[in-house]
Amino acid sequence: MIVLDDTSPTPPYEQIRLQLRAQILEGELLGGMRLPTVRRLAADLGVATNTVGRAYKELEAAGLVVTRRRAGTVVATDGDDVRERAHHAAIAFVQGMSALGVSSAEAVRLVKAAYQDQ
Repeated sequence: MIVLDDTSPTPPYEQIRLQLRAQILEGELLGGMRLPTVRRLAADLGVATNTVGRAYKELEAAGLVVTRRRAGTVVATDGDDVRERAHHAAIAFVQGMSALGVSSAEAVRLVKAAYQDQ
């Protein structure tokens, strides 16, 4: 999800912020999606928790994420109810296909076929 460049003059927190911002704005991270905890992302990237915390705080100040005490940090929905509901429907679909033992490739074929049948 995030790749840090040790040779870049851009501080790590800013690299994290910029990459998450781009993923949110490009729709790779959808409204309601949960971000890794500060501790987990810091451990994964090999940086201090304050580094990730600062990136998250700046994203929150920009209105791109929301931090909820028990729910953690999630991508702000920004009123995009349709996209959020579609995302939840997609999650339910994937969980159902996984429970049936259907591969992701087969699930995609089934979705494409369903769209063609409409």
